[in-house]
Amino acid sequence: MVLRPRRVRARLTLWYVGLLSAVLSIYLAGVLSVAVWQMNRVLKRLASEDLETVKGLLYTRADGSLGLREEYHHHDTWKQAEERYLEVLGPKGAILFRNSRLGNRTLGGPPFPGEGESNYSGRAEKLSDGTRVVLVSGLYDLQEQRVLIRVAYSEELIWERLGETLSILAMALPLAIAGAAITSYKMAARALNPIERMAQQAQRINSERLNELLQVENPEDELGHLAAAFNAAFTRIEQSFEQLRRFTANASHELRTPLASIRCVGEVALQRDEGVAKYREAIGSMVEEVNYLTGLVESLLMLSRADAGQIPLRPSVFPLMKLLRETVGLLEVLIEEKKLALTIGGDEDGCVRADRQHLRQAAVNILHNAVKFTPVGGHLAVRVERQGDSWLQFSITDDGPGIPAEDATRVFERFYRCGDARLEGNATGLGLSIAQWAVRANSGEIGLTRPPAGGTTVWVRLPSVPCEPAA
Repeated sequence: MVLRPRRVRARLTLWYVGLLSAVLSIYLAGVLSVAVWQMNRVLKRLASEDLETVKGLLYTRADGSLGLREEYHHHDTWKQAEERYLEVLGPKGAILFRNSRLGNRTLGGPPFPGEGESNYSGRAEKLSDGTRVVLVSGLYDLQEQRVLIRVAYSEELIWERLGETLSILAMALPLAIAGAAITSYKMAARALNPIERMAQQAQRINSERLNELLQVENPEDELGHLAAAFNAAFTRIEQSFEQLRRFTANASHELRTPLASIRCVGEVALQRDEGVAKYREAIGSMVEEVNYLTGLVESLLMLSRADAGQIPLRPSVFPLMKLLRETVGLLEVLIEEKKLALTIGGDEDGCVRADRQHLRQAAVNILHNAVKFTPVGGHLAVRVERQGDSWLQFSITDDGPGIPAEDATRVFERFYRCGDARLEGNATGLGLSIAQWAVRANSGEIGLTRPPAGGTTVWVRLPSVPCEPAA
């Protein structure tokens, strides 16, 4: 089971300390590697310099053996030279001299071809007892005799210095990491304090206090962007709650009115004995209200399913003008009853890919509104036009009373009805809401404009696609 700190500041501190420790470990490993390499070079240089010194200190004894003038090193600093390993070999590899520090151990074994001939031959070797040394060798003429001189220093000198350095680091690093941990914890706490304050403010916000927005200390930094995003979300939620309250109130009112009418008509008919004709008239009025209620409930159910994403779409490719001509045919009786002049034209060949049934319902709702609010003998215009290379747009224009500017942005809201001139008829205020959903569900856009001559133009823009060849 992996233990994970609950608080973010503790996790940030652990991540920072872990990352710092890893970086320091890599850095120190690199530094120590470079230090070992440099100290190795120093030992080689020291051995190379000492090689020349040893050459001048060698002499031949009376018995013909070689000796070294050790008394020359009378100063303390020169005593360090006694830490050297020294071996002198003859031309055929015979051992001519070994200093007391080397003893009976072999320094480098038999000479290899070319050893010491050009410059100095420096290498790492291991003595017979396992001691690792840095060895430098060179060929010299000593009293008419060719000899190979080898000087070496133990690598323990390197590791001793390295051990001292590691001891210092072992004491300093924990203190440095502890200091970094304390500092990073305080910095994390300071950085997270605004988030803690935002969380406390957000906890106090409920459905009744959505207007209490979070404080934005610095709108330019990340925390400011986070607070702004939360505030935007709270604003959208508040708007959704307001729309839900208005929708519930409007739906209750819309359902209560026809129900009250049905009840009133039924009670009046039951209290009177006026014959079959009057009863039939009362029943007809009740049926009309029931039909209105049925349409209202069906519209509400459709919008509810649309909000839940439960309405499947069956897209197909079809000419947009053909769909609009079908729409006009469905409302032809209403158009003729009001003696409206209708013109329809534009691009006959433009095609769209959409759910034909739902898009036709949107066109019917838009055209029905236009017919309803156009005065008797008025004029309607239906047009299809291309918008660039990617869009196809149809528009329906009436010459009715128009929509006031203050209501233009709200006509697509559910149950919203504006202006006394547009309250005629048994409207539910859901037609344009359903049309908006149908258009947006098919990747389109919908809006309205107010022509200078009066009236209203509702437009729908859809992605244009190539038409499919006829079967």
